[in-house]
Amino acid sequence: MTPNVGGIDRSLRILVGLVLIALAATGTVGWWGWLGALPLLTGLMGWCPPYAMFGISTCKTKG
Repeated sequence: MTPNVGGIDRSLRILVGLVLIALAATGTVGWWGWLGALPLLTGLMGWCPPYAMFGISTCKTKG
């Protein structure tokens, strides 16, 4: 898996994922808040499957 998520994109994914999970854990939002695990995981891994399918990369370096 070649990294295709970089910099600001990666930071935002991690932040949004953590916020959604926290909101779901506190009962502020419904079950869909647990979907925050998806952006969190893609941000932590640095790889996004849809980006790979469409040939998109926000990562400055090619790994």
